[in-house]
This record gives sequence, C-alpha cells and structure tokens, in this order.
Amino acid sequence: MNFDKIKRSITQSVLDVKNAPFVREMRKACANMYRLGWDERNGGNVSYMLDEKELEKYLDTSEYIREIPMGFKAEKLAGKCFLVTGTGKYFKNVDEDPENNLGIIKIAPDGETARLLWGWEDGGRFTSELPAHLMSHMSRLSVDSENRIIMHTHPTNLLAMTFVHDLNEREFTRTLWRMITECMVVFPDGIGVLPWMLCGNNEIGEATAEKMKEFRLVVWANHGIYGAGKTMDEAFGLIETVEKAAELYLKIAHLPVKNTITDAQLKIIADGFGLKAKEGWLDL
Repeated sequence: MNFDKIKRSITQSVLDVKNAPFVREMRKACANMYRLGWDERNGGNVSYMLDEKELEKYLDTSEYIREIPMGFKAEKLAGKCFLVTGTGKYFKNVDEDPENNLGIIKIAPDGETARLLWGWEDGGRFTSELPAHLMSHMSRLSVDSENRIIMHTHPTNLLAMTFVHDLNEREFTRTLWRMITECMVVFPDGIGVLPWMLCGNNEIGEATAEKMKEFRLVVWANHGIYGAGKTMDEAFGLIETVEKAAELYLKIAHLPVKNTITDAQLKIIADGFGLKAKEGWLDL
C-alpha cells in the first residue's frame, strides 16, 4: 500500500485548489484588470508558471483529466506547470467561478500537448494565445530564470496612445519616461513595440517572444500590451505604470509643454536608484 499517496490524497481533499495562494493571486489580478476597464468581454489572458512542489500540496501532478493539443511545440517547457486563463472566458467571472474560467496544465514530455490537471470544468481550454505566452515564457526564462508571469491586457490609454504616437520603441519609451518620475525606476529597460498584427497566431507570438528577450513589456499597436514579471504584482505594476503615463501623455499632448523631465534628469533618476537606462536611449 502506498501510504505516501494516501496521505497526499487526504491532504489534497482538505486543501481546495481554488483557494491556493497562486489561484487567489490570479483571481485578484483578473478582477482588478476588469475593474480598471482593461479587459472587456473575453479580452486579455494571463499565464503563471507554478512551482510544482507548491502545486503538489493541492494536486497529484502525475494524474490529469484530459490532454489538449497546443498547436505549438515547447520542448523547453516540458514538465512545467502553468495556471492559465481560458479561451472565451470573461475576466469579470474569474473570481467567482475559477473552476470554469481557469485551468492548471502541465506540458507533456512531447512539448506539444497540455495535460489538464484542474479547471475548465465546463469543457473549456486554454486561451488561444497560449503559444504566444509559452514563447514569451521561454524568452524571459533565458534572460531571468525567476520570471514566472506573462500578462496580456488592453489598457485604454495606452491603446489610444498607439494611434497618435510614433511607434518607434525608443521614442515611445522616452515619451513615457518623461511623464512620471517613477517610470524610469519601474521600466529602465524600456518598452518594445510591435506594429499591428493579427492576434491569436504563432506569428505575433514569435515576434513578441523575440522582443521579450530584450524587454519585459511589449506593446501591440491598436491592441494591447504583454508584460512579464517575477510575480503577479510585478507584472501588473509594470503595466499599471505604463497605463498611468499614457493617460498623462494624452492629457497634455495637445497643449504647449512648459516643463518636462529632461534626459539629464532621467539619468539622475537612474543613477539615484542604481539602475541603468536602456543603452543609447538618452540624449546626453
């Protein structure tokens, strides 16, 4: 008799997955993004790479409900577990009904199949942009092994900014850096920008992943933004700061500017916080 498995089964029956800390983080983030108006209808998606040892307190990760083809090969992520929002799901419903709107998957050894461990009880599946998420996860892990979150959302003011501002990522970033002193502190590494592309396919996922090797934030013009972070708070905070700066830009863009944060002052900010601004992006 496998007493370890029996003990784990008893423990898991007591610990409810939907109330696990990592699920609560996801529920809270989705609720906040909906509250802020960033994720209309079924817009937006989030993926969270989980610590398997932590997950095993709640689930037997060797057993799965069903397999779902991914339409993409992610061999480097084989064996990794992710908490993911579902396709066609509304963020406004995630907090009250996590079992149907969220899923926990484990990437199968072939790297092409997701094994559902929990969630999507209504027969649902992961977001159509899962390949884009996994590509970005692989890119960020190659830069920082602690990056665990990929967050895609549609911040209103940032989207509006992509209609009226040059999409050159250096100039786009410099405009945002000047809006709030904290911007240089929060994203000194700058922001990647992609022109409009059709979403939900591997092409835009590959383009985003390439940018993610250099940036933690990638703007999709006329669509939204991808953010990466070590924690849910970090990824959310990155996007939140960009959105606030974009809102300020839109409020003043049509007015004569009498005061601004100069490049010399941006360097003072970076130096003061022991940070390095994106190489060559300040005119000094």
